[in-house]
Amino acid sequence: MVATTTEQLTALAATTVVVHPLVLLSVTDHHARSVPRGSNKRVIGILLGQDNGKTINVANSFGIPFEEDERDPKTWFLDHNYIEGMWEMFKKVNARERMIGWYHTGPKLRASDQEINDLLKQYIARPVMVIVDVRPETVGIPTDAYFAVEEIKDDGTETRKTFLHCPSAIEAEEAEEIGVEHLLRDIKDSTTTTLSTRVSEQLSSLRGLQSRLADIQRYLEDVAAGKMPVNHQVTYYLQDALNLLPNMNDAELTQSFASTTNDELLVVYLSSLLRAVIALHGLVDNKASIGRAEQEEDEKKDEKKDEKKDEKKDEKDEKAKQEEKGL
Repeated sequence: MVATTTEQLTALAATTVVVHPLVLLSVTDHHARSVPRGSNKRVIGILLGQDNGKTINVANSFGIPFEEDERDPKTWFLDHNYIEGMWEMFKKVNARERMIGWYHTGPKLRASDQEINDLLKQYIARPVMVIVDVRPETVGIPTDAYFAVEEIKDDGTETRKTFLHCPSAIEAEEAEEIGVEHLLRDIKDSTTTTLSTRVSEQLSSLRGLQSRLADIQRYLEDVAAGKMPVNHQVTYYLQDALNLLPNMNDAELTQSFASTTNDELLVVYLSSLLRAVIALHGLVDNKASIGRAEQEEDEKKDEKKDEKKDEKKDEKDEKAKQEEKGL
């Protein structure tokens, strides 16, 4: 690839890679069938879809035989003939889909990714690499999309090949949405309420944000210590993010935050009071219903005792009459 200019980097950064749920399901199934549990091995496959310039639509995929030495990342094997045979069969099924890139289950970049990407350029002019995290530890989109570029350094030294991250999204067509809804309906826990689900989702989102902030902190510490070179594009993004943060030294803004927080806590406090009152009311009703039931049982027992007494008295009267008649 020719040395990438700033305009080309901007164009690649504005490109969005749209991944369909069918691809995620296929990649997960490929990994589950090929890799034993507890192993760090990854699987590799080809992505099919349409490259529309600004949007790359990843609609389908298929796995390919791949082996690599875990001790030596530069030693790996990929079956070329398998790719060509599968591509010929897929063309007969859907001629609109083209080979647009490749995927692997990382979950991070590997040392051999650049070599594999260069090899696949004989089939794909501008391959996109998508890393699919099949066992994500944090909540978020489990896909990361990259394009291979040649980085031009400011000091005029030799360029080096690297990967440029681009935005990725997950979208589904109407038929896929129906399948995803049925799948979620089967795996969803019916015992959880809507409120608990929303709270758990927000908690997971905050944990994901915390992990991202930790990654940023580690990156800045490595740059400050000289372990990593300065990437001006990353620093620009961080500066933009910091500029969007509110100024907590402003008294009016602090008061506004405090008022909003107090209003939310007041709602939580009132909700707790109502819940406690309703619980006590239910306890009192339960106690009263139990008392009424016990009283009804006691009354039934007394009625049965009175009936037995009346029966015994009638028997005695009959015996006395019979004795009188006998005399």
